[in-house]
Amino acid sequence: MDSSLIINEATRVLWWLIPLLILIGVFKSPWFKGIVGETLVKMVAKFRLSAETYHRVHNVTLLTPDGTTQIDHIFVSRFGIFVVETKNMKGWIFGGEKQAQWTQKLYRKSFKFQNPLRQNYKHVKALEAALDVPSDAIHSVVVFTGNSTFKSKMPANVTVGGGYVNYIKSFREVVLSEAQVQDALKKIQTGRLSPSRETHRQHVVQLKARSDPSADRKCPKCGSSMVLRTAKRGTSAGKKFWGCSAYPQCRMMQNVI
Repeated sequence: MDSSLIINEATRVLWWLIPLLILIGVFKSPWFKGIVGETLVKMVAKFRLSAETYHRVHNVTLLTPDGTTQIDHIFVSRFGIFVVETKNMKGWIFGGEKQAQWTQKLYRKSFKFQNPLRQNYKHVKALEAALDVPSDAIHSVVVFTGNSTFKSKMPANVTVGGGYVNYIKSFREVVLSEAQVQDALKKIQTGRLSPSRETHRQHVVQLKARSDPSADRKCPKCGSSMVLRTAKRGTSAGKKFWGCSAYPQCRMMQNVI
C-alpha cells in the first residue's frame, strides 16, 4: 500500500480527532463546569425571581485586605441581600455546617473540598464591609448544580438546583428601604473590579499566593514581608496565621484562608 495514502488518511483522522479531544478536555475542566453551574443559576433566577424585586449582579470581584474575593451571584432586594455560591458537582455530598471540609463521593472514590459555607462567609463579610446595611440583612446561600445528592442533613441555605429560589423567597419581611437597595446596587457596581478575564486571572493568582506559604506576601500596612506563624497561646493556640516580619514594630496579622 502506498505510504502517502496512509499518511493522508492519518492526517484526515487527526484533523477531527485533535479538536475533539480538546473539546472533551474543555467540557471536563473545572472552569467549564463552573460556567455551566453559574449559567443554570442565572437562568433559574431569570424565570423565577422578579427582576423588579430581586436585582441581580453576577460575577463580582471585590478587593479585600488580603487580596480579592469573587462572588458568583448577588441578589439585592428589600427582603435582604443574598450572596450565592455555586458548586457544580456530581455524586453524593457529605458534610455539616461546622465541618471545615466536606466530601464528594463519586464512582467509589472520595474527594475532599472546602466547606462552601465557610467559603461564602468570606464573600458575605467582604460585601458587608462594602455596604452600609445591617449585617443581618445579608444572607449566605449555597447552590449545588449538576447531578449531586446530599447524604447529610444540610441547613436550609444549602440547596440543590433551583431550590435556592424557594429559600430566597422565604424571606418576606421588608428590612431595607428602596433607597438602601439602590445605594447597595450603586456601591456594588462602583466597588467591583471590572468583570474581565484579566480580573479573573489576577484573582486566581491571589488564591494561589494565599495557599502557598513560600509565596512573596507583603504586609498591607508597612510593606514588609509576611511570614507564616503559629499561635502559641489563647483560644487560637496551634492555628496558623500570617504575621508581619517587622514585628513588634508592626503587628499586622492575616488569617490563613
